Amino acid sequence: MERREFVQKLGVGSAMALVAGGAPVTSSGTPATSAAEHTKQNHDHEPVRGPMATATVTFGSWKSDTPFDRYPNVSAAAANAHLVIPYQVTIKPGGTVAFAISGLHQILVYAPDMKPEHINTSLIRPTTGTPAGTPLINDPSNRLYAGLDPSLQPRDRVEVVQFHAPGRYLVICGVLTHFVNNQMFGWVRVRPGDDDEN
Repeated sequence: MERREFVQKLGVGSAMALVAGGAPVTSSGTPATSAAEHTKQNHDHEPVRGPMATATVTFGSWKSDTPFDRYPNVSAAAANAHLVIPYQVTIKPGGTVAFAISGLHQILVYAPDMKPEHINTSLIRPTTGTPAGTPLINDPSNRLYAGLDPSLQPRDRVEVVQFHAPGRYLVICGVLTHFVNNQMFGWVRVRPGDDDEN
């Protein structure tokens, strides 16, 4: 079987061409990334071990100090505590934080050295679902991660974020009033070192 016929049988004849004696290139002429290179560039499969490999942070919570019945699907804003608990977690490089979100909240993660007073709260964008038009903070300066539009999501969900570099990361709620009025923010500390015991 000739090379061209082989490539076409693989179903990649038009998307990729093999260059004689060289690396594969895409139909646009740019070098194609091998599976091994793609994995190395875009995916980190090194195991992260030990008790500091992951942490859980509650991002909002439903109050139980007064009776509140959420059945069948009630999520009243007044019944939600706009708090990040614990206020700071510590993980190792490559570790993750699972943000257990309860309520209309959006995760925004900012680079080390950012402080709450550095956030430009005049930069906003609206929610697009229900409720529509709720102002969300949209300050891209030193922002590393912006979570989903909370108006399009269930009021109870989990978003997991990985942190590689050591430092103390600011995490805020992107809902403008929760950050400005309720000081809904906390910290993720990524400590140097990656031994399995820590």
